[in-house]
Amino acid sequence: MKLLFDQNISFRVVKQLLLDWPEIVHVSHCKLIDSLDSKILAYAKESNYCIVTHDDDFDDLFSLYGFPPKV
Repeated sequence: MKLLFDQNISFRVVKQLLLDWPEIVHVSHCKLIDSLDSKILAYAKESNYCIVTHDDDFDDLFSLYGFPPKV
């Protein structure tokens, strides 16, 4: 499973997890840092990522744009 970590989760967490889970990425590595959540959602859909976040705004976006990706 490919995971995309939102900016509210430290890149240091991703760095530690990369040793065991090579298919994870932080938004900073995709040039999405400080991007709107809708842009992050679109990137995740295009690239087949599940989003890992602490942000509740993604629930609202699913009401507008539907699923996937998973969060």
